[in-house]
Amino acid sequence: MPKTITTELPAEGERLFDAEEKIFEDIKATPGEKAFVFMHTVPYEGSVGLVNLLTATRLIRKGFDVSIVLYGPGVLMASGTRGYPGVGDEAFPGHLAINNQLKTILKEGGHVYACRFAMGALYGFREDDLIPGVKAFNPLDVLDAALAAWRAGAFQLNTWTV
Repeated sequence: MPKTITTELPAEGERLFDAEEKIFEDIKATPGEKAFVFMHTVPYEGSVGLVNLLTATRLIRKGFDVSIVLYGPGVLMASGTRGYPGVGDEAFPGHLAINNQLKTILKEGGHVYACRFAMGALYGFREDDLIPGVKAFNPLDVLDAALAAWRAGAFQLNTWTV
């Protein structure tokens, strides 16, 4: 059956959505409020890692003291040796988006932690290979970070992908 409806594409810049309307209150942190973002996710296998880093950046800008806890494959996001053909070279636009967002988070006052067990036992990279400012931690700290977040009444965002 042939196509029966034809419409023209909108012109570039025309608005298809109301980008100004917000439904929910724009919540800001009160002094001392914390947020923890736990990620056990493979970088660049989907959008969740980058989306969570963008969300963490937004939490910082809302005034939260943000800690990102990378474990399992999530530690690969903090690799300071990524690039092609050289370290830090972006092979195509967006190639280093995760690295760049982690650097923004660190620059804006966030804390980023990477599990030593996952780094060494699973992926064979060293603490020295981390993006400067990322702190390596003991694998036993994954649970204690979650308990610290719970005890502090912190906002938590948890992502697991494999």
